Amino acid sequence: MKKLENKTVFITGGLSGIGKACAIAAAKEGANIAIADIKSEMVDKTMAEIKLESPNAIFIECNVAIFSEVKTAIQKVIATFKTLDIALNNAGIGGEPSKVGDMTEQQWLKVISVNLNGVFNCMKHELEQMEKQKSGAIINMSSILGKVGFAASAHYVAAKHAVIGLTQTAALEYATQGIRVNAICPGFIDTPLLNQLKSEDLQHIVTMHPMERLGKAEEIADGFIFLASNQSSFISGTTLEIDGGYLSK
Repeated sequence: MKKLENKTVFITGGLSGIGKACAIAAAKEGANIAIADIKSEMVDKTMAEIKLESPNAIFIECNVAIFSEVKTAIQKVIATFKTLDIALNNAGIGGEPSKVGDMTEQQWLKVISVNLNGVFNCMKHELEQMEKQKSGAIINMSSILGKVGFAASAHYVAAKHAVIGLTQTAALEYATQGIRVNAICPGFIDTPLLNQLKSEDLQHIVTMHPMERLGKAEEIADGFIFLASNQSSFISGTTLEIDGGYLSK
C-alpha cells in the first residue's frame, strides 16, 4: 500500500526545487497532484515528470500573494478531485539582501506578501475545506532562518519566523477536527537558486553546515512525505528541521 494512495495533494511553488521534488515523491506514493505556481517555461517539463508517476496531476496558474487567485485555485482542486487531503505551502522568494536600516518598504513588502501573506492565504482556504471534511494535513515550508537570524535578510527571516507561529496556532485551533499542521525548516538546499551564487559565497554556505554539504531537494521531500502520511498521525504543531546540523551550532 502506497503512503498517499488516492489522496489529493496541493503544492504551491511546485514547478522547481523543493516543491517539484515533493510533488514527484507524492505522486510516487499514489497521490493526485495539484501544482499551483506562477506560469513559466518549466510547466510542461515538470508536469510531464510528475505524470510519469501519477497521471492524475494538474497545473493551476496562481500567485499565492493574491487572495482571490488562491481561493480560485482551491476551488479548482475540489472541482477536479473532490477532496483536499494534504497541502504543502511551499512558494517563496529570497528577496534582495539589505540591512534593516537600508531596506526599502518595497523590498520588505515584496517578500512578506509571498512568504507570509501567501502562506496565510493558502491556509485560510485549505482549512475551510479540511474543516468540512474533518480531516487533512498541512505542511508549511519555513526555514532554518525561521529559528535564527541571518544578516541582510530581515524580510525573509521575519516571514519564516511568522510561518512557524502560524503553524503552531492553527495546529492548536484544529487539533480536535482531524487536521494536523506542521512545518519543515530546511537548511540551504542544492537548487537552481543557490547555483546563481558566486562560487566563494556558495562554498561559505556549505561550510556553515556541520555536514559540510548542501541538502538535496529529495531529502526535504522525504520529510514532507513523513509529515503528510499516517506515519506522523500524532504529530502536529511541530517543526521538522532538515538542516545538516545547522541549528545545532
